[in-house]
Amino acid sequence: MSVLRTHGRYDYIPITKRPTYDWPNGKRLAVYIGLNLEDFAFGEGLGAELAPGGPSPDILNFAWRDYGNRVGAWRLLELFDDLALPASVLLNSVLYDTCPDLPVAFRQRGDEFLGHGRSNAERQGLLPERDEAALIAEATATLARHEGRAPGGWLGPWISESAVTPDLLQEAGYRYLLDWCMDDQPVVMRTRRGRILAVPYPQELNDIPMIVGRKIGGDAFADMIVDQFDEMLHQSRDVPLVMGIALHAYLVGQPYRLRHLRRALAHIAGQRDLVFITRPGAIAAHVLSLPPGIVPGS
Repeated sequence: MSVLRTHGRYDYIPITKRPTYDWPNGKRLAVYIGLNLEDFAFGEGLGAELAPGGPSPDILNFAWRDYGNRVGAWRLLELFDDLALPASVLLNSVLYDTCPDLPVAFRQRGDEFLGHGRSNAERQGLLPERDEAALIAEATATLARHEGRAPGGWLGPWISESAVTPDLLQEAGYRYLLDWCMDDQPVVMRTRRGRILAVPYPQELNDIPMIVGRKIGGDAFADMIVDQFDEMLHQSRDVPLVMGIALHAYLVGQPYRLRHLRRALAHIAGQRDLVFITRPGAIAAHVLSLPPGIVPGS
């Protein structure tokens, strides 16, 4: 009998066999928006593509991505303000130098900032352990210097992890990470020196794999958000759930997609009395305050 290799980070516990708990004020569905604010190197490194890239420098795709920081993110900020929705900013630390007005604007809203590497031109999971630890330390120190405190959560650029990434994040002081999309509830993961919380972050309700990968339209992506919300609200009658919405400014900040996103987020905002509209840091703080044995892995 062969035995599959495993990560050893968490155990299998079906969602139907777990203790039940509530979010604040007796809510059962927590909803958050994860806005990726990213920057990319010119003429080198990684980057999503609108069309197959040409010879370097790839002006078309670089400029298309740059639209997100120059225009798209500002339109999204206006949308969040219009609907009185909080956001969670997954921030490449280089943006403090390349687009300094953006962090200021979201800071003024009181939004949460999470570590998201230095830039999205690189993958941390390919680095030797010492270099990956240095990348985490550099990005963390930059956010702490500008925001007055270190971020509590992390999402790796390109969801890139090495075999020791959760260990390095826990050792760097992180309480939670978003890289793992295996559940609709937070799960406590084992690390070599303690534990770290995995807060659900979507790869289905995420504009990169849907719009760039599967080539779906902005209307269909908005329909997905509405359908996900309605179905999870129904399921949450029995169990507490987390619904994340992963956005990138250069994609959904395009006007014709933004129009459909506005419709989807207005649908959620219109039912705010029924759900816990929040940020992942508040989700993590709530579940980490629960008695041991309530949250899987605790």
